[in-house]
Amino acid sequence: MMKKSLMIPLLAITLLTSAALAQEPAPGTQPADSPAPAVSKDQAMDQLETAYQKEYAFLEAQLRDLRQQRAEFEAEAARSMNERQAQIDRAEGEWIGLQSRAERLQNMLADAERQLETIDDARSTLEATFLQAGSTLEPFGIDALQSEVYLGAPDGERIDTLFSEALNLLARISKVRETPGAYFLADGTEVQGRILRVGNVMAYGYSEQGGGALAPAGEGRLKVWPGADRDTAASLATGSLPSSLGVFLFESESRAVEEQSDKTLLSVINSGGTIAWIIVALGLFGGILIVARLVFLRNASAATGKIVERVGRHVRKGEIDKALATCKEFQGATARVVAAAVRNLDRDRVHLEDIISESLLHESSHLNRFGSIILVIAAVAPLLGLLGTVTGMITTFDIITEFGTGDPKLLSGGISIALVTTEVGLAVAIPTLLLGNVLSSWAENIKGGMEKGALRVINQYKEHRRTA
Repeated sequence: MMKKSLMIPLLAITLLTSAALAQEPAPGTQPADSPAPAVSKDQAMDQLETAYQKEYAFLEAQLRDLRQQRAEFEAEAARSMNERQAQIDRAEGEWIGLQSRAERLQNMLADAERQLETIDDARSTLEATFLQAGSTLEPFGIDALQSEVYLGAPDGERIDTLFSEALNLLARISKVRETPGAYFLADGTEVQGRILRVGNVMAYGYSEQGGGALAPAGEGRLKVWPGADRDTAASLATGSLPSSLGVFLFESESRAVEEQSDKTLLSVINSGGTIAWIIVALGLFGGILIVARLVFLRNASAATGKIVERVGRHVRKGEIDKALATCKEFQGATARVVAAAVRNLDRDRVHLEDIISESLLHESSHLNRFGSIILVIAAVAPLLGLLGTVTGMITTFDIITEFGTGDPKLLSGGISIALVTTEVGLAVAIPTLLLGNVLSSWAENIKGGMEKGALRVINQYKEHRRTA
């Protein structure tokens, strides 16, 4: 309806414009003198209605064509969109499939790499086994594992050869065999005799000079193990069985076996070197000081009660001179403090307490004798042990730098110093520190007892004055 209402004014304007153009004379002609015939209003409306209908029908036809074209275009666009979406879906499916295939291939590649690494490791282990087997069997005269033919053979043949040679060697050395040879006696003398081997783990030597169970001496040599029974070797050499069989089992003759000596206190200290002996000397000196201070404090503690009792007996009676004479009979810090209090009994209480405090301060140096030195020794001993530890570790690293870490014996000296000095330092420091603090506390208790004794004498004198 809206389109129709818009078309009507448009058609009216078109018709009026056409009528006006029709009334104008053509270019180059003269207008007629007589006016054009007049058109009635009804005729104009009819003409206008007719033109409107024609134009409306034309526009209706155009609109139908446009709608049809639009519907066809929308249908074509929908088909094209569906085709494109289908292509996109197929492409996405193909991409997902390719991605899954790539992941499977990646996993297969990772598995192949792991299998290849496993094969390389197995190959390296196999080659190391071949090398170790060749070096192990070479001392027994088996050189077949070192030949170029063996090294170039397939792994299966090499394994068969290796097991064959090893089994033959086991069969040969597992028997009891007797061969002439040389070995060392317990005093280091090399003698010629007969060596009875039991497999490859035990041997006995017998000669006129001596014999017994043999142990490795290094570089394929043998020696008589200390304490071995010579009769056992002699019995085995003659083919008879001894009542008891002393054996020494060993793994290889290439490395010497040494007898381990029992550790003693001196051997442990010696293994720590000079610093360990310095720590031991400090410990002995600290022990002497502790004993001396213990005796001194014990005498001081025992005399305190006796002095206070005997002096107090005279003070209660007002016999000041006898009390002073009694103080002179005793030697020590307690006697001097009590004597200072007795000489000043006539003074006021505050002054007397100051005199007693001054006497105690004067006697503190005697009671604290050797206390500081003992505590200093307790503090220095672990520091010296730490110094020995650092020195031992420096020595160890120097040996490692020069010789490597192949032989543990080269490292034992530095490690022994590093550990023993620390042990000795702590063994000296712990008891010294403990006893030093105990004696210091005892000295403080003696000072308190001296002060209480002097105050007790003063109180007894005051009581005597009030009674008198």
